[in-house]
Parts: sequence; C-alpha cells; structure tokens
Amino acid sequence: MAKDQTLVGLDAILNELGPFGKYNIINFALYLFPCFLAGMYGSVFIFEASDISYRCQVNECENVSNTSLWLEHAIPKEKGGYSKCFRHPLLENITSSNSSCMANAFDTTVQEKCSSYVYSDEDSAVKDFNLGCLNWKRTLIGTIHNSGLFLSLPLTGIVSDRYGRKVALSIAALMNCIFGFTRSFSTNYVMMVSLEFLEAGFGAGAYTTAFVLAMELVGPKGRVFGNTMINVVFVFGLMTLASLSWLLQDWRTLLRVIYAPSCLIFSYLWILNESIRWLLSKGRHDEAVAILEKAAKMNNVKLSENVLSPLQELEKKPIEDKEETEIVEDKPSIFLQVIRSSIIRKRLVTCSYLWITCTFVYYGLSINSVSLAGNKYINFMLVAFIEIPANFVCLFVLDRFGRKRVMIITYILSAILCISLSFLPKDQSWWSLVFYLSGKFSITVAYSSVYIYVSEVFPTNVRQSLLAVCSSTGRVGSTLAPLTPLLALYYDNLPSIFFGTLAVLAGLLVFTLPETINVPLPDSIEEAERLSKERNKTVA
Repeated sequence: MAKDQTLVGLDAILNELGPFGKYNIINFALYLFPCFLAGMYGSVFIFEASDISYRCQVNECENVSNTSLWLEHAIPKEKGGYSKCFRHPLLENITSSNSSCMANAFDTTVQEKCSSYVYSDEDSAVKDFNLGCLNWKRTLIGTIHNSGLFLSLPLTGIVSDRYGRKVALSIAALMNCIFGFTRSFSTNYVMMVSLEFLEAGFGAGAYTTAFVLAMELVGPKGRVFGNTMINVVFVFGLMTLASLSWLLQDWRTLLRVIYAPSCLIFSYLWILNESIRWLLSKGRHDEAVAILEKAAKMNNVKLSENVLSPLQELEKKPIEDKEETEIVEDKPSIFLQVIRSSIIRKRLVTCSYLWITCTFVYYGLSINSVSLAGNKYINFMLVAFIEIPANFVCLFVLDRFGRKRVMIITYILSAILCISLSFLPKDQSWWSLVFYLSGKFSITVAYSSVYIYVSEVFPTNVRQSLLAVCSSTGRVGSTLAPLTPLLALYYDNLPSIFFGTLAVLAGLLVFTLPETINVPLPDSIEEAERLSKERNKTVA
C-alpha cells in the first residue's frame, strides 16, 4: 500500500517540477523523434508497392514502335483506359510471323488474360517483382507488415514492463533500422514481405513505448497537450514520407533514407532517463529520487520536503519493505490479478474494439487516398495534414467536454460521413473530397482520444502491457485496411459501409466506460476498478 500511495503522490511532484521545464522539454523532444519516424514506417508500404500503370505485353507487335497503329486493337478499353490484365488474341488465321499488327489481325470479340506485362516508368515493387495483375500480392505487403504488430506490441510491452521503458524503446528502434534498411536490398517478393513482417514484428513497439514514456513524464494536466504534440509529429512523419517518395521516386532509396536514422535511437539506452513512475512501481525508489533531483536542478525548481518525504522514508525502511515484498511474491503475478478483475477485463475488451475501429477506418482512408483523382502524393499529404487541426481540436475539447463525450460524438460523426460517401453521385468529386477529409478528421480525433484514454484507465505496473494488448488487438483493423481496395473491386461502396458500421458500434460501446478527465493515473488494480465504481455511483 505504501508503494501505491507514493505513486499517487508522484503527480504532486510532477506538478512542482512544472510542465515546461528544461528537463521536461529535452526528454519530451527525445520521445518525439521515434514518433516522427513511426509516422513514416507505418505507411511506407503504400509507396513501396504503389499501383502503377501497365498493360499486357503483345509480343507480336512490341517491335512496332508506333503503338498507335495496333495498341487500340490489341488491348480492350476499361474504365476510360487500356485494360491492365486482358488483351485481344490474334485471329486463328494470323500468326506472329505474318501479322502486320493492324486492326483486322485481332479478334476484338474475345479477351484473354495477359501472360506478361509492359510497365510504365513509375517506380514500384510491382514493377521490380513483376506483380502485374496480382493485386492480392500487392495489397498483401501492407497486410503482412501490419500483422507484425500482433507480435511486436505485446512483446515490447512485456520487455517494457519488466526491464524498463528505455530498454524496450532502444531495442525496438534498432530492429527497425536493421530490418527496414535490409529490406531495401530485397531481391524477390518473398524476401521483401518477410522483412516487412520482421521489421514491424520487432520494431513497431517503439512508438507505443515512446508514447507511454511521454505520458508518464507529464502530470494529469499535461497529458492531452503531450498526446497532441506526439500526434502532430506523427503527421509530419506521414507528410515527410509522401514528400520523400515524390522527390526520390525510388522505393529502395526511400527505405535507406528513412530507416537509417532509427539506429540513432539505440543510443537512448545510455542517454535517456528511465521512467520515474516505472522505477517506483518496481520499488527502485533511490533511482527515482535521483532522477527527480536531477530534473529539479535542470528546471531550477526546489522540491518541497513534504512531496519527497514518502520516497525518502521508503528508502530508510529496507527491512519493512523486504517483509512486504515477501508477502507480495506469494501472490499471483500482477498481470494475472488484472485479468481476474471482471471490471478491467471488460474494459480491456471494449478498448480493444475501439482500437480496431480506429485503425481500420484511419488506415483505410489513408490507403485509399492515393486512389483519388489527382496527384497521389498531394492527396496523401492532404489526408495526412487534416490530422493536424484534428489533433488541436482534440487538445481543446478533451479537457473541456471529457473523454467519453468526445469519443461518442466523433465515432458517430465519422460513421455518418463514411456511409454518406456511398450515396454521393460519382460526378460530385468536390463534395466527395469534403466528406472524405471530414471523415478522416473525425476518426483522427477519436483515435487520439482513444490513445490517451487507454493510457488513463489501467494500472501503472501493467499499463504498457495492457496498452500493447489493446493496440495489438486493434491492429486487426490496420491489417485488414490494406485489403479494402480489393473490396472496392466487388462493390465500390463496400469499404465506406464497413467503416461506418464499425464506427457506429464503437460509439455505442463508449457509453459503458468511465470518465477519466482530470483523474490521477491509477497505480493499482483497486484504483483502476474504482473509476468504474464511482461512475456507477454517479449514475445511480
């Protein structure tokens, strides 16, 4: 119990240190760098294997340089252009040796699948690995990348809660660097997708670890602002990715440029301070006090004795602590205690579904943006840029109206906008863009709210692990999102209908959760359960 009281009192110490001291700014800036890189890593597959222009290779006529003489007769028209996957065969009485590649040489009443392709000058793994008309293989690249998060996030969470936040962050960043950089040298499709999985499987947890470090650095009043800054930096990562892709026009060079900086984060193992809150949860009070004193010195703040005394008293009572520790060691592991709590268990399931919805709609809209009319790089940057005002709106509304109300409104609004896209006439491109960006705006506010909300409803000693469980389960959405362009081949409005349906259900489920506005982070299972009990009393 003494340990829990000390953890609660940490918020008072953080308030005395101040939110914008030198220590806070330097450490927060260090946390932002991996978040910036994560913005690029999570969506790079969109430009790695982007859909490009190509057509059937007509071997009988490719030696005729003037394609206008034969192309229109050899390739059928489809959606205002030449078909990518079909061609007209030669007439039976025409052979390649005597064909003059004229209109009467092809049977325009019959279509056959291509056996080989002629690709445009655009850069893509589709061209390098001959993925013409293999859309399932192209979209599978993103699915395999995102499926790696099912491994990465729980694994990083376990390492983070057991060995420390900075250890987990440093190792994950190193894995990003090694596997991402190596992927640029892929010689075949199998090598590429294998490295996609390994890079995400061992490195994607860097973002969630940096996020938890940032949330544990600031006090209750600074969580929303800190969350907003992280999300804005993440958006800059997305926009930088599109800019570099447009500038370099070479997916291999792009990978080398964006993954090399991740190796620098490995140095955090030596230059970064461990999370004070994590140290206290592990009973390492002397190290926590040392960091607090260092922070106070850097911030030019004199900490009052009454806020530090609980920590100092615990340092002077090793015998009593040892006796308490022996009792605790006889109890089940903290993770098992959490899972046995019906309140926390239901909360975990609900938060996981909220995350699934956010990732599915968020990434689905981002991925499909490159298929909109116009320049794909500008479209992607525009859809990414809309997240910046969304995050600042989140900054102002979360502390004013509460987490629950904001999530309910944004989920429902996102659902309405996404479903409305299926009813807009095809010629209303302007209104389609407005609704598209508005839908992305709404789901971004919901996503930002969920991220900060989940970090507030679970106990400190398993916060990273349960955040990782929610995030990794939620990656079902981001794993399915790259496949939504395939769904549109069967029915144009199917993706938007899926987006809207999931968002409606998510909005309804938020009603079952407790409010966490201006509530200290729970440091024990009892405190986390009390959030729901207090909500029930209020309702009663």
